[in-house]
Amino acid sequence: MTTANTLPHVTAGLNALALCFLVAGFVFIRTGRKHLHKRAMLGAVATSALFLGFYILYHVTAPIFVFRGTGAVRPVYYALLISHVTLAALVTPMVGVTVFRALKGNFEAHPRIARWTLPVWLYVSVTGIVVYLMLYHFYI
Repeated sequence: MTTANTLPHVTAGLNALALCFLVAGFVFIRTGRKHLHKRAMLGAVATSALFLGFYILYHVTAPIFVFRGTGAVRPVYYALLISHVTLAALVTPMVGVTVFRALKGNFEAHPRIARWTLPVWLYVSVTGIVVYLMLYHFYI
């Protein structure tokens, strides 16, 4: 099996796991379980870092995979893809700043950026999974 055949599924799994960590982290902070929130969010960061490593490896080693959908779904797919990629590039430094503030104990500034980081990160995770499904399962 080649990286082109394996890595998209690995990255989708990591993306889904990061999404689970994000949702758990949100629930934990809303219910006052700060210790579990921290663990979940660090899990999301670690999982997302692994995702990014495998994603880069995939795109360095695999040929370009062309979307095979036709008709009205093509502009929907590309709008989703463009918003996903743009916000993924934007959210990466946002996550860094958010985590840095939390680890430094700056709990006044941390929630202010986290309120923006979380929804963008959730959107990027969900749309990443949708793009994966459209590329490798729905329109093959």
